[in-house]
Amino acid sequence: MTQSTAARYLDRATPPHISTLILLAGVSALTMNIFLPSLPGMAEYFETDYSIMQLSVAVYLGFSAGLQILIGPISDKVGRRPVMLWGLILFMLATLGCLFAPNATVFLIFRMAQAVMAIGMVLSRAVVRDVYPTDKAASMIGYVTMGMSVIPMMGPAFGGLIEEAFGWKGNFWILFGLGAFTYLVVWQDVGETKTVSGKSLVAQFKEYPELLTSPRFWGYTLASAFCSGSFFAYLGGAPFVGTELFQMDPSVLGFYFGAPAIGYFLGNFITGVVSARIGINRMVFWGCIINALGLLISLIIFELGFGSPLSFFGFMTLVGLGNGLVIPSATSGALSVRPHLAGTASGLTGAMMIGIGAILSAIAGILLTPETGAFPLLWLMLISSALGVISILIVMRRERRIEG
Repeated sequence: MTQSTAARYLDRATPPHISTLILLAGVSALTMNIFLPSLPGMAEYFETDYSIMQLSVAVYLGFSAGLQILIGPISDKVGRRPVMLWGLILFMLATLGCLFAPNATVFLIFRMAQAVMAIGMVLSRAVVRDVYPTDKAASMIGYVTMGMSVIPMMGPAFGGLIEEAFGWKGNFWILFGLGAFTYLVVWQDVGETKTVSGKSLVAQFKEYPELLTSPRFWGYTLASAFCSGSFFAYLGGAPFVGTELFQMDPSVLGFYFGAPAIGYFLGNFITGVVSARIGINRMVFWGCIINALGLLISLIIFELGFGSPLSFFGFMTLVGLGNGLVIPSATSGALSVRPHLAGTASGLTGAMMIGIGAILSAIAGILLTPETGAFPLLWLMLISSALGVISILIVMRRERRIEG
């Protein structure tokens, strides 16, 4: 199946409609953050410490990273469609487990299982790469992630309102309903876009060195991982900053929490419009710079003693903008290194992003205390973004040397 066949919605004989790919990626992203304003209430419900419930972010990200290593090769082997459908079924079962968990331990186990929704992130990008040529893929991934950002942008604000009206379980019932709806749409709209590999799964995994020995693959992957790592650290630390330092109610925190997604939406729109003209390397470089700049300004403001909810969350829009410029372009670059391994590359890239994100999220939760204020989080995010700048500079330097 190629883009030479025009996409028709709910017709799986044609390429998937872009709205279906947005829905898949959007539900995957929403699962990460819709319930974050509920964390204090969940800690009270399960009679445990906030730091324990905060692990629901880190364990989800960590398990998601591991799954993404498997999802790519499996989908290259058996096809995108069956992996999507079975993944959605498992996601719905895991969500029911979260809803009826009797204690925090059982909840965290099912929360890890919810990470199977990583299929949305991995396979929406892999399908784009299946259908579109390399130059067009970065633009289309930009549009997919731009649309996807609308859902998690509203997620924390919506989640805060749901928490105040129905308690924390309301957010997980929303996720269950979205999982069921997405299953129906995928069943009807998504045909198979991948020419199924004749190789065994073991042979698929043996092709990992073909990617892992490519400097370009590592450069793009690490630039994306470190840039997005600043955002994942934000996911782990911002609820604490909002509730403990700024004394914000869940609905107010949810409203402010979505600030990065505004920039992310804009960044993905810019990527969709201009990336094919100016090239993915420059898109990634400037995205990493903007990400770091927002954090540096915010840190300076706090150092001067003028830190506030508006300054903390407001400058996170630049973090979102930088991520919106970096992630689609870096992902397209990583997937284009070995086009016949697009699913595997998407899984590896996603695993690196989420794995580094899980580590940074956990570190943020450990370092933050009422005495430290927001400083550990801001420094952690700034260091991560600086490493992203270094990663893409290495790629650009290597390509200049090859061209010279």
